[in-house]
Amino acid sequence: MEAARILLNNKNFRHALFFTHLAIEKVLKAHVTRHTREAPPTIHNLTRLAEKAALPLEPMRRDFLLAFDAYQLEGRYPDMVPQPIDRNEAHEEFGKAEKVHQWLISLL
Repeated sequence: MEAARILLNNKNFRHALFFTHLAIEKVLKAHVTRHTREAPPTIHNLTRLAEKAALPLEPMRRDFLLAFDAYQLEGRYPDMVPQPIDRNEAHEEFGKAEKVHQWLISLL
């Protein structure tokens, strides 16, 4: 998350949100490992990881994870990006993601 914050402050919005996605993905994979006692799958889908970890997701958090998956695609496949991410959108999405990230860590 610190790398994402630095990228955000340097106006590298797309990369900031991609790194934020990675941070959430890693915490979810820690939950999967804890729940299953096995290595997590090599997937990037946040909702599927949360399901494999048997995390109790309220609809608002589930919707966030579903929507936030777009940033892993944009980070990995920048040619697929339909439009640039503006400053306000990046900061808003990062703020939401930071809360989800902190919540996930608190459950470990």
